[in-house]
Amino acid sequence: MISAILVFNNHGKPRLVRFYQRLAEEVQQQIIRETFHLVLKRDDHICNFLECGSLFGGSDYKLIYRHYATLYFVFCVDSSESELGILDLIQVHYILQEVVIGGMVLETNMNEIVAQAEAQSKLEKAEGGLSAAPSRAVSAVKNINLPEIPRNINIGDINIKVPNLSQFV
Repeated sequence: MISAILVFNNHGKPRLVRFYQRLAEEVQQQIIRETFHLVLKRDDHICNFLECGSLFGGSDYKLIYRHYATLYFVFCVDSSESELGILDLIQVHYILQEVVIGGMVLETNMNEIVAQAEAQSKLEKAEGGLSAAPSRAVSAVKNINLPEIPRNINIGDINIKVPNLSQFV
């Protein structure tokens, strides 16, 4: 399971921080600082896997990281995750929300991820985008052809008096 996803620049400034377990803010900040110092001092030609059990209070946690240009992408995972799978996941960091939900990796097949992202994009375009939803709802309500505006609505024991809406018509 993924415990945290951290992205920070060469100076240690966090650009993306996601923790998938509840930790106090001070503990999160300490983990970010220590993680940065651990990966910064490593040579770029060394393995991208690093034991980090002391950071998360467990012996089976690892840091899996990648350094691209000025950014470090770091995943803290337990032993149930594939190290090479996480390295592949780092390469698709721009769609993390589609891949990691609640600390669980849902999909690592790039073809499936791209297909789902494209399908979602097509769906939003077909619906006119999310921003058009309120105007469509108002149009639908205006087009309701009621012979008379109801003054009272009774649902079981609930009686609702409808105010005069003639000023909106």
